[in-house]
Amino acid sequence: MARVIVDVMPKPEILDPQGQAIVRALPGLGFEGVTSVRQGKRFEIEIDGGDPAAIARQAAEALLANPAIEDFTVHLDG
Repeated sequence: MARVIVDVMPKPEILDPQGQAIVRALPGLGFEGVTSVRQGKRFEIEIDGGDPAAIARQAAEALLANPAIEDFTVHLDG
């Protein structure tokens, strides 16, 4: 069984209101100097059989990411 990680992030040109809210909140928690945060999603998928990376890539294209506003990367864990 293979474990595949799919990381999904907003495209650079897309506004990230959650990331902006985090940047604004961090100084109040004592974290100074943080100028940018981009919030994304991480999927950990266990796949038994076939080409795990290809299967995860197809899942990302079909369901996990919105290609109009998000980019994704796929890599085998371990």
